[in-house]
Amino acid sequence: MDQRVTETTSSWHATTTERRSDLELVVTRTIHGPARLVFEAWTRPELMKRWWAPKSFGITLVSCEIDARTGGTYRFEFAVPGTEEPMAFFGRYLEVVPAERIVWTNEEGAEGGSVTTVTFEEKDGRTLLVVTDRYPSKAALDEAIASGSTGAYPEQFDELDALIAAMPRS
Repeated sequence: MDQRVTETTSSWHATTTERRSDLELVVTRTIHGPARLVFEAWTRPELMKRWWAPKSFGITLVSCEIDARTGGTYRFEFAVPGTEEPMAFFGRYLEVVPAERIVWTNEEGAEGGSVTTVTFEEKDGRTLLVVTDRYPSKAALDEAIASGSTGAYPEQFDELDALIAAMPRS
C-alpha cells in the first residue's frame, strides 16, 4: 500500500493529509473556534459559500443547497472558467449529530462515489476537524489524488479559520 503523509502549513495551523489505506484518505486540521460554530459553517449555505471554494482553483460556488439532517440532501454547483454548465456535487446525509459529526455520500461519481465523515472535537475553544473520505476503489482514490481535488483542504481550511474568527461568539 502506498501510504503518503503530507503536511501543509497555513498562516495559523498545519493541515495534515494521510492516505490510510487503498480506500481511505484522512485530513486533519485544528480550527480556532468552538465546535458549534465550525459545525454551523459546514451546515449553513450562506456560511459554506464563504469558504468552501478555494480561490486558487478559479471556481465559484454559485449554488449551495443544504438540508443538514440525517436523511437530508445537499447540492453544490460551481462555475468553472471555460465551461458553460456548472459542475455539480450532490449526495445525502447519512448521519448528522450537531457539533460532533456529519457523514454524507458523494453521488456524482460513476462508481457510486465516496463517503465523507467529518468529526468536530472541541478542546479549549479550538476544534479538531478530522475529515475521512472513503472511496469505493483504489482507482477512485488514486484519481482523486491525481486530479488535485484532495489538495484543496489547506486553502479551504484557511478560509474556514478566517470565517470562524470573524463570527460572533455569543
